[in-house]
Amino acid sequence: MASRTIPITPAIQRRSGDFPRLTALPPLSLYVHFPWCVKKCPYCDFNSHEARGGIPEADYVAALIADLEQSLPAIWGRPVVSVFIGGGTPSLLSPKSVDALLSAFRARLPLLPEAEITLEANPGTVDAERFAGYRAAGVNRLSLGVQSFNPRHLAALGRIHDEREAHRAVDAALRHFDNINLDMMYALPEQTPEEAHADIRAAAAFGTPHLSAYHLTLEPSTPFFHKPPQLPGPDLAADMQDMVEETLAYHGYGHYEVSAFTRPGMECRHNLNYWQFGDYLGIGAGAHGKISLPHRIVREMRHRHPQAYMQGVAAGNPVQETRQVSPEELPFEFMMNALRLVEGFPVRLFQERTGLPLDVVHPKLAEAGRRGLLAMAAERISPTGHGRRFLNDLLEMFLAEQA
Repeated sequence: MASRTIPITPAIQRRSGDFPRLTALPPLSLYVHFPWCVKKCPYCDFNSHEARGGIPEADYVAALIADLEQSLPAIWGRPVVSVFIGGGTPSLLSPKSVDALLSAFRARLPLLPEAEITLEANPGTVDAERFAGYRAAGVNRLSLGVQSFNPRHLAALGRIHDEREAHRAVDAALRHFDNINLDMMYALPEQTPEEAHADIRAAAAFGTPHLSAYHLTLEPSTPFFHKPPQLPGPDLAADMQDMVEETLAYHGYGHYEVSAFTRPGMECRHNLNYWQFGDYLGIGAGAHGKISLPHRIVREMRHRHPQAYMQGVAAGNPVQETRQVSPEELPFEFMMNALRLVEGFPVRLFQERTGLPLDVVHPKLAEAGRRGLLAMAAERISPTGHGRRFLNDLLEMFLAEQA
């Protein structure tokens, strides 16, 4: 597809060091990481640790609250639009602890009354009573990690639940939550197209407002990477991806992000803030954060190991790494998020979130358009179907050139 003319914005005010100036700060979310699981899945590269010998739940909750208090100066007065409690397996937390956390957040942050508050749950660690407790504590969105309803594939993935527990967990969740996401995976070890189709149909049949369908990938430092299972080939996996999109469209789900599907108006607001290059404070072991200030954008990472993290909080220093994003990195960082969205982004958003005029990437946008990877109009830039299929190739075009 040939590129179309995009208006070029004038260069905006700069400070010393040639760093762009943000005229307004983006929306702010809060991410809370719970690092323990019953069992580490062989495909998982998240910061998660098997809960051997129990979980220091009270100490960890106290550390999270102290971490937030120590972080307040960087975000003081900014409203919080969403909270996401992820992991790991946050459903190992008792409803009492979740209530304590959310009460502490409300007392210390201007949490919007309509804020989306999500908790991730594993079907093998929950029941109806626990769901009721989370809902009473203030959780209003549940993300349930089903992955598959096929017992053979659940075993291959190392999941601790079986297909019956998956069905029971979804049924119980539907009794207590209106806003539910089901996490599914495809291109699993030795999975056939028929089995992938059966999984997606089963998930869609529950009618939850949101579904996520992820292509299984082999991530470095995981057991699957070092001893790969037999996976469907690239062509078969691509066919499965097409099937997922077509099946969910048939069931009334809109495709709004590479792996995310939704009923109208039920997009995940927390993840949308990520994809639109918003800000997020990340607390908890290994949590990442992105905080914008008028003249700089800072990324943080907390200490990864739970014990090191809690010791860091006690010493007043939970952050292991802090770095300022350079102007040269900003275009790639923005595109890495925004081009995951099927509808892409409004042209104005690039300057609003990076402080850079669009002309700094115009040659790359034009080249991506010539290659059929981007569709460009006066007010919006979006990946084509070809661009979404070859998203890594598209994103590589925006990497800063090495000196």
